[in-house]
Amino acid sequence: MGEAKGQSSGSQMSIATIVVMNITAVVSLRFLPSEAEYGLGAIFYFALAAVVFLVPMSLVAAELATTYPEKGGVFRWVSEAYGPRWGFLAMSMLWIEVIPYFPTVLTFGAVSIAFMDPHISMAETIAANKWYITGFVLVVYWLSVLIALRGVGIFARVSKWCGIVGTIIPAGVVVILGFAYLFFSGKPPLIELSWGALLPDFTNFGNVVLAASIFLAYAGMEMNAVHVKDMDNPTKKYPIAITIASLGTVAIFLLSTLGIAFIVPKQDINLTQSLLLAYDLLFRWIDADWLGSVLAVMLAFGVLGGVVTWIAGPNTGMLAVAKAGYLPRWFQKTNRFGMGSRLMIVQAVIVSILSITFVIMPSVQAAFQILSQLTVILYLVMYMLMFASGIRLRQTQPARPRPYRVPAMYLWAALGFLGSLLAFALSFVPPVQISIGSPESYVMYLVVLVVIFVAIPLIIFAMRKPEWRDPDSDFEPFTWEKEKAQSQPGAQKPAATDPQS
Repeated sequence: MGEAKGQSSGSQMSIATIVVMNITAVVSLRFLPSEAEYGLGAIFYFALAAVVFLVPMSLVAAELATTYPEKGGVFRWVSEAYGPRWGFLAMSMLWIEVIPYFPTVLTFGAVSIAFMDPHISMAETIAANKWYITGFVLVVYWLSVLIALRGVGIFARVSKWCGIVGTIIPAGVVVILGFAYLFFSGKPPLIELSWGALLPDFTNFGNVVLAASIFLAYAGMEMNAVHVKDMDNPTKKYPIAITIASLGTVAIFLLSTLGIAFIVPKQDINLTQSLLLAYDLLFRWIDADWLGSVLAVMLAFGVLGGVVTWIAGPNTGMLAVAKAGYLPRWFQKTNRFGMGSRLMIVQAVIVSILSITFVIMPSVQAAFQILSQLTVILYLVMYMLMFASGIRLRQTQPARPRPYRVPAMYLWAALGFLGSLLAFALSFVPPVQISIGSPESYVMYLVVLVVIFVAIPLIIFAMRKPEWRDPDSDFEPFTWEKEKAQSQPGAQKPAATDPQS
């Protein structure tokens, strides 16, 4: 989510390296229970989201990252196309969307810790306790903030192992044991296995709402697009790498989801607990109950370690934009480790306020769902701006050198934009599978939060002042600023982007 940085060494990255980086960046097991609800129908949703979102997002981000390698990431891409107002909105969505993301991912961590208890009934009771969830989220999140404030070294050292231990290995376990249960247990699977089951029930519109969360599950692959320029023959090799990574990501999500659906009854599927219940049932089947506690710790380790990384990433990108003159100098304060301390603290306060949702919502599931949907909506605002920028920049800056050029850019970008727009609209529809209290209150809560979070950056941009820019900012001018300076004889080349543009 934060600004990706390419390697400075002269070594060339292989297809396999790009594939592993992308899969590790994208895959999160917390999304599996919401899709297990659909049984074999999940295949349709995973494939649809991959075609209309995952692949377009990866390809478009690759071209934009290599065409505009200067600091700024999505802020620069959208600003080059539509001006800094919309670029600031896109960057703000990246910074803001992790706010509802943190309570949901930490809820998964809290549930994992609860399932260390070998007594499943007790673990389920603890995991459903709103006060336990809220307390866990607040304590662990603030601890993660304190760790992130100490600089890149501490979270860089653990991110790789968190991905392997907390995501890849547990995914492999549920896939292997889930399909082993299907073929060797002698018991019938708990989902319908027929060609007809591959197509979801479209007669009930509410059934497609949870599927919109797949778009968030696939989000994040754009982070590694900048590494395209570190590949040998990227025009040929990057499409291969992104295809393999996309297929690998889809396979992990799909097979893991089916592994849960084979053994957990549909009526018992729970957004926060089903993955842990599936592990417990599978380990009980192989007479290795003790492994349930081990997997619970592994999952929690992956979640808790990953939170530290996600705190730092968007804040690093936003700090660069702030120093370029788009946030008051107060927000640009850094500590002795070079981290944007005040940005992190402000974000942490908002996360804390949102976490109270777990107490006022009818259930942990309801709070989990509404915060997950809010994350999807805000992230999709950024993606729609990114896809639109890919199209516009082909028109307005056709002569700009493009080390990687997406074949059929207009088609892929349009497909990604329309897919994102569809998921955006569906995210406001209350799901029928979850008790969320009043559907009207659910929709109103989402609408109000989205309006507030979109309005805040637009208001800040409208209030910006020249003195906000840090004189030491190394943010390079936009292409159109350079062209404007060059067209005026005797005019000095701008040292940094003008926030008043």
